[in-house]
Parts: sequence; C-alpha cells; structure tokens
Amino acid sequence: MGLCTKRDNDNWTYPTVLLCIYGFFTYMRPSEPFLTPYLTGPVHNLTIEQVTNIVFPVWTYSYLVILFPVFLLTDYLRYKPVIILQGLSYIISWVLLLFARGVPAMQGLEFVYGMVTATEVAYFSYIYSVVDTEHYQKVTSYCRSITLVGFTVASVLGQLLVSLAGISYYYLNVITLASVSIAFVSSLVLPMPRKSMFFHKKMIGDSVGESSKDPKVTSNNPEVLCTESETEASKKNPSPNFCKVLWLLCKDIKECYSSTQLLYWSLWWALATAGYNQVINYVQVLWEHVEPAQNSTIYNGGVEAVATFLGALSSLSVGYVKVNWELTGELALAIFSAVNAGSLFLMDYSINIWMCYAGYLIFKSSYMLLITIATFQIAVSLSMERYALMFGMNTFVALVLQTILTIIVVDNRGLGLDIITQFLVYGSYFAVIAGIFFIRSLYVLISQHRTKQNNQNQEIQTDTPT
Repeated sequence: MGLCTKRDNDNWTYPTVLLCIYGFFTYMRPSEPFLTPYLTGPVHNLTIEQVTNIVFPVWTYSYLVILFPVFLLTDYLRYKPVIILQGLSYIISWVLLLFARGVPAMQGLEFVYGMVTATEVAYFSYIYSVVDTEHYQKVTSYCRSITLVGFTVASVLGQLLVSLAGISYYYLNVITLASVSIAFVSSLVLPMPRKSMFFHKKMIGDSVGESSKDPKVTSNNPEVLCTESETEASKKNPSPNFCKVLWLLCKDIKECYSSTQLLYWSLWWALATAGYNQVINYVQVLWEHVEPAQNSTIYNGGVEAVATFLGALSSLSVGYVKVNWELTGELALAIFSAVNAGSLFLMDYSINIWMCYAGYLIFKSSYMLLITIATFQIAVSLSMERYALMFGMNTFVALVLQTILTIIVVDNRGLGLDIITQFLVYGSYFAVIAGIFFIRSLYVLISQHRTKQNNQNQEIQTDTPT
C-alpha cells in the first residue's frame, strides 16, 4: 500500500515540478517591460510610429492565423511537442531581438511571438493529461501561480538592474534569452502523455466498463449506446477520426453556448480580453510618449510587478467574497468595465507618468478580478473538456475582435491613429462594454423582481380562503 501511494505521488509530482520550472523560466523575462524603449533606442533605432503601426500589429495577425490550427494540433499531438515548439519559439524570438535589425526583422520577430502565444494553450492543458482528476485543483493552482511569480520576479529584477545597476536593455534581453533557454531544456524531459482531452481519450472499453457499473447510467443513454457500438471498431482502428472529432467539437460548442448566462459571461470575456490585449500591447508606447526613456529613468518594470501583484490579490479575493453572481454578476461586469474605461481615460489625458502608471494599475487589477469571476462562473458549469473548448473559443473570438481593432485603429492600412487617440478609442470601447452589461443587469434585476412579486401574489391568493 505504501509503495502504491508513493508511486501515485510521483506520477503527479514529477510532471508538475517540471511544468512549474518551465512556466517560471518562460515568464522570467526581465526585458519585457522595457521592449518599446529597447526598440526605439540606439540598438534598433526604430521610430514610435514604426513600432506602433507596422511592427506590433504583426503579432495580432499571426496569433489569429496560428491559434485555431494550433488548438487542434495541441490535442492531437498530446501537448508535449507543442510545448517544445513554444520553448523553441521563445528562443528564436529573443535571438531575433538581440541580433536582427530593421523593420522586416522585427516583423518576423512578432510573427514568431504569435506562435509563442498561440501555443500557450499546451502549457495550461498538458497537466490534465498526466495527473488524476483528484489533483486537478492543486496542480492548476501551482502552474498558474508560478507564472505570476515568474513575471513578478522578472519585472522587479529588470527594474533593479536598470535603476540601480545601470544595465542596458540589451543585456536584459541576454538574461531573458538564457531564461527561456532553460525553459526549453526542461520541456524536453517532460513525460509524454498517453491521452488527451479529445483525440486520445482513455480506451473506450474502459469507459464502457466504468459506465456499466454506474447505476445512474442506463442503456437509454445515447452516448453509452454509441460507445458500446463503437467499441470493437475502436479496438480495430485506434487512430482518431479527425472529422468525427471536429463534429463532436461543434456539437459541444453549441451545447456550451446554449446557456444564456454562460453566453453573456463569454461575451464579456471576449469583448474585454480583446480590449485588454490591445492595452497591454501598446501601453509601453503610451508611457514612452508621456515620458521618453532617453530623458529619464523609467519604472515600467516596477509598475508591471505591482500591477501583477495587485491582480493576483484581486483574483484571490474572489474566493472569499460571498455574492450571488447569477443575480449581480452582470452588474459587477458593468461597474468594473466602467472602472476600466475611467482608468484608460485617466491614462490618455495624463501628462504625468505617475498618473499614467496609476491608471494602468487600476485597469489591470480590475480586469484580473473580473476575468477570474468569469472563469469561475464558466468552469463551475462545465466538464474539463468543455471548459477547455469554451476557453479556446472565447480566446479565438477575442482575438478576432482584437484583429478588427488593430486593423481599424492601429494599422497604417486603416486609420493608423496616434497613441493618444488610440487610448481614447480603447477607453470608449470599455465604456460601450459597461453600457451593454448595465442594460443587461437592469433587465436581470427587473425580471427577478417581477418573478418574486408574482410568486408572492400567488402565495397570497393560495392562502386567501374562498
């Protein structure tokens, strides 16, 4: 018995530790808060307009193109090869950043970094394929927390090296390259999963055996009947049917979005994440406009560290707040979306960098709070497979919206707006989101009030003697 327990512990401990090492070192990028000053500095000597309107939009476009095929391939290849691909893409990104020069080279960098972000789904899905269900909550906490720790450590380290040691941005990128290289090596020794969520599930015969023992499952269940009829065929041909998986995915998507409440939470997720990604992608350009790095010491790293810490605290607080989210959830989305809009307007109209930093702290903390609530509300109603699918679909819709924003607002082929006007648009965008969910929350509250009144009237009529 003791040997079995030790073996079970090793089965989940070993891959979790390796994945945490990978997550820490991929997020331990001290150069990232200083990317825009580095690109516009003496090493690359790009202009703000080139960085904003020509270089950065490539990341959004490549992310959109790569995301859906990578989402399917991640499950089909069973995660590990895609994690290795992500680690390799990190290395290529920072090699280009260090040694390549010119706008085309930096566009190539952004394309490769699109591969990095698109393959991130493998990192957050891998662990569920190598550990038992009983460990899901624990390993999810570890893997998500370590990324926040890595990002915070990197931001603090970068700020200290710039402010106190006078290290140039170039050497911050050298440190980042070393960090992502360590992550790549750790990805090579991850154990290869034997199953995945969609293409490589457990043996169907096992599922039938388990389901037949469950008194709640009867032969009238179409899923069981389908499984029983396909058992022999599956044994003869164990390779997954790609078209069938796609059909099942489409069926699951329809069922996921059949709930009105989940639909609205997902709508906010997609709308807000699109705006959030735009702000995160271009906020350094705004900071550079308000306070050029060549004129004074900048504190981007310290601000990112504080913002991440506050975001983690706000996310943690969700677990301790007792609120009926089904009733007041849309109202919370409206209120905090309005806070996001206000913080973006504050950043946009500030001529003081510290006011701009303060607006960013408010914005990121509010978003982290709401995205945690939205994630919880969606996850609590779905199985692991459907949660992963819904997460992927919401991310894809958000990316489509972000691409539309980029084409219209940022890209030179669209309006090609300056950074001040861009953030005015982003603030207005969140104000519209707040308006949509404020109207929705009023509808929910009024409907709930009328239902309560009708129930009370019925009770009175029932109690009244004839």
